[in-house]
Amino acid sequence: MKGYIELSSDQQSMGLEKAILVGLILPDQPETLLDEYLAELDFLAQTAGAEVLKVFKQRMKHPHRKTFVGKGKLEEMAQYVEEKEIDLVIFDDDLSPSQQGNLEEALKCKVVDRSFLILDIFAGRAQTAQSKTQVELAQMQYLLPRLRGLWTHLERQKGGIGMRGPGEQEIETDRRIVNKKITLLKERLDKIDKQSTTMRKKRGELIRVSLVGYTNVGKSTLMNLLSKSEVFAEDKLFATLDTTVRKVVLQRTPFLLSDTVGFIRKLPTRLIESFKSTLDEVREADILLHVVDMAHPQHEEHIKVVQQTLNEIGASEKNTIMVFNKLDLYEETEFDEFLDEDVKKDILEEVKRKWRKQTDGKCVFVSAIEKRGIEELRDMLIQIVRDEYTIRYPYKTVFF
Repeated sequence: MKGYIELSSDQQSMGLEKAILVGLILPDQPETLLDEYLAELDFLAQTAGAEVLKVFKQRMKHPHRKTFVGKGKLEEMAQYVEEKEIDLVIFDDDLSPSQQGNLEEALKCKVVDRSFLILDIFAGRAQTAQSKTQVELAQMQYLLPRLRGLWTHLERQKGGIGMRGPGEQEIETDRRIVNKKITLLKERLDKIDKQSTTMRKKRGELIRVSLVGYTNVGKSTLMNLLSKSEVFAEDKLFATLDTTVRKVVLQRTPFLLSDTVGFIRKLPTRLIESFKSTLDEVREADILLHVVDMAHPQHEEHIKVVQQTLNEIGASEKNTIMVFNKLDLYEETEFDEFLDEDVKKDILEEVKRKWRKQTDGKCVFVSAIEKRGIEELRDMLIQIVRDEYTIRYPYKTVFF
C-alpha cells in the first residue's frame, strides 16, 4: 500500500507554509474513513494558510506511545521534510505534549495536531471581544501542558548541564503566568456571558430560530436570504464565529434568526467548553434550521456529527427543519450530462422521499446560490413559527 499522496507542482502555490499531513489507519478507523478525515484536514490547512505537499498514512494497531507513528515512517517523513524544506507537519489526531516534543526533535520542524490547527483558524476568525476571549482561553488551556516542550531550546543550546535549573524555573514561572491568565480569561468570559444572557432576555417574547450545521454548508448565505441582511459568507471553514442575530418578519410573523459557528468532526472539547455562551444561542432556540451540504460525499456523516454535538449541549430535542442546501452542486456532481431529464427527476424525488420519511416531512431542498426552494423554506418556517407561538401562548390570540 502506498503510504502517501503527493500533489503535482501545478497544485502548489507560492508564499504559503509548506506542510505535510499524517494519519493512521487503525482497527476502528479504516483507510476509507481516514481519507475523509485527511481531505477535511487538507481543507483546514488551506484555510489556515498552508499548502499541503504530501499526505503520509500508516497502518498500525494503535499510535506509538512516544512518536505516534512507527520508526520507519518517522525516518521517511524526516527525509522528506529535509529534502522539501517542510515548515509544518500536521497530525489528524491529538498529540500528547511528549509526542509533540519528540516529533519536533526528530523532524526538526513545527509539529501541530488537528486541535491546534482549528484553534489557530478560530484565532484568525474571531472578531468580537467574546469570541476572542473564548479562543484565547482555549489556546491557553491547550498550551499549559506543553510548556516544557517550549523550553527544549535551552537544552539544545548548551546541553542539559547548567541549564536545567533556570529552565525549570522559567517553566514554573510560565505555568503560573498561564494559570493566572486562564483564571482572568474565565472571569472575563463569565462577565461577557452574563451580559449575553441579559441581552437574550431583553429580546422579549419573540420565537427564536437558530441556524446550525456542519461548517461551510451555506448557513450565512441562507441567513442573508431569510433576513435580507449582509452577513459575512465565504467558501471557507469557520467563516462565521460570532453569533449574528436578526429580527425577521415573514408574512407578518416576527421571529429572531441567529447564525452560529459551524460544527466539525473531532472539534476540540476545550473549544466546545469555551464557546458555551455562543452555543447558548442554539440551546435556547425554539426552532433549529439544520443546514446540510447535500452535494458533499459525506453529508450523512456530517448530519451525525451535528446531531451528536447538539446532544452534547442539550439541544437535540428541538423542533428542527432539515435544510438540504447546494441542490445545484448535487445535480452537477451526481447527474451525468447525458442522463434523461425524467430519470434525473425520478432520482431526485427518491432522495427527497427518503429524507421526508426520516424527518416526518420536516425537510426542504434548496439552492441558496440560485435561490431555488427558498419560498418553500419560508412557508414551512412561517407555519412552524406560528405553531410555536400557539403553543407558547395558548390563551392569547396571536394575530399574524
